[in-house]
Amino acid sequence: MSAHDELLRRLPDGTVKQRNPFTGTQVWTMPGRGRRPLPAALDDPAPLPPGGVAGQCAFCEGHHLDNPPERARMVREGGGWRTLTGLSAGQLGDSRAELRRVPNLFEICSLDYWRLNHGVEPSAETVARADAYLADPEGREHLRRVWALRQRMVDGRNDPTADELRQAALGWFGTTHELVIPRRHHVDGATRTDELASSGTLTLDEHRAYVGMSVQAMADLYATSDAVRYVSVFQNWLKPAGASFEHLHRQVVAVDEVGVHVDAAADAVARDPQVFNTRLLDVAVDNGLLLAANDHAVALAGFGHRYPAIEIYSLSPRRAPWLMQREELDAMADVLHAVHAAGGVRLSCNEEWHHRPPGLDDAPGGVDLPVPFRIVVKWRISTLAGFEGATKIYLNTLSPWDVRDRMLPELVRLRAEGRIAPLQIGDEVSIGKGALPG
Repeated sequence: MSAHDELLRRLPDGTVKQRNPFTGTQVWTMPGRGRRPLPAALDDPAPLPPGGVAGQCAFCEGHHLDNPPERARMVREGGGWRTLTGLSAGQLGDSRAELRRVPNLFEICSLDYWRLNHGVEPSAETVARADAYLADPEGREHLRRVWALRQRMVDGRNDPTADELRQAALGWFGTTHELVIPRRHHVDGATRTDELASSGTLTLDEHRAYVGMSVQAMADLYATSDAVRYVSVFQNWLKPAGASFEHLHRQVVAVDEVGVHVDAAADAVARDPQVFNTRLLDVAVDNGLLLAANDHAVALAGFGHRYPAIEIYSLSPRRAPWLMQREELDAMADVLHAVHAAGGVRLSCNEEWHHRPPGLDDAPGGVDLPVPFRIVVKWRISTLAGFEGATKIYLNTLSPWDVRDRMLPELVRLRAEGRIAPLQIGDEVSIGKGALPG
């Protein structure tokens, strides 16, 4: 058996066996199952009232005061984009936010987490911003409103003490768990409830801005404290993927551990700096699994994941997305946009970002470890059950070749209709073995 066969092989009966090159996860796909229709994760469509449903959920226009104070918003200006920060409660209605950075109402790592476990106190800028917002009557009422919305889900209380409100304000203005939220809940002109605005329905310009704002949030969270070791970025689309709302949003979360994926990738490249080529890209090239590419990014049907997956790799020698050139980051955004558009609005999926955190440079032998920036899109079309729990062998409905065969016709169609960037698709992809920067 070759090294590549260990990672991805077809048995004589058609069974596909996969192994993740970094985590060792085992995955099987049994023959014949890949022809089944993909399950739709939306309820049967119902008509929308005339004019749509602006204000349907807490992330929609008209509900901005139901969210903690914004960190930033992006607005259209003169055919381009402008980022606004430091808005007061009374200014939120003065501009139309196309994208917003908002603290998560139920953060993973709270102010007390950082304070009590790491001795991290809010910065002077955070304290000044919180106190100024509290001093403004509209701002204070906004904070009280959001505090009450959260607390009613916990113990039913509506009235915070002055100290409780100030601590909440410090936590929100110094948050380490943000949401990046595009404006639309449904596509413009929608007449049915299932016509949702997903990543794939955004324009190329909007999706580039959406990715760019997420990357800026990453950089800002890394700058909050030396105790931040990793910033996790992910997107859950529809309920099977863990979404609380059907309104598109991405989460950006600072944590104090790098996690098993970063450790596994760092260990692998420390042993073999070319491992992302030799045990991933080269396997995909040999098996005809490349999906789409441009000058700075490539997408392939992944293998060794618990769910059918598509992986998008940056070809930039800059490992951190916030250090990339604009055209490099936009290239990643365009390929990611095409992957979502081809999957479709009704397909539930997780989007996971993986990158080399700055702290790896401080580890022995860690300087310049070639861990590429990559995004994995996982299709949540199956449910893990007892077999997986007992054996740690995961059964995927679709093999990597099934994923490829479903994606390529859609990518070609969408490109012809001008709905995605003019990417190289399938056999047109000119990227070969060893293309990931070492």
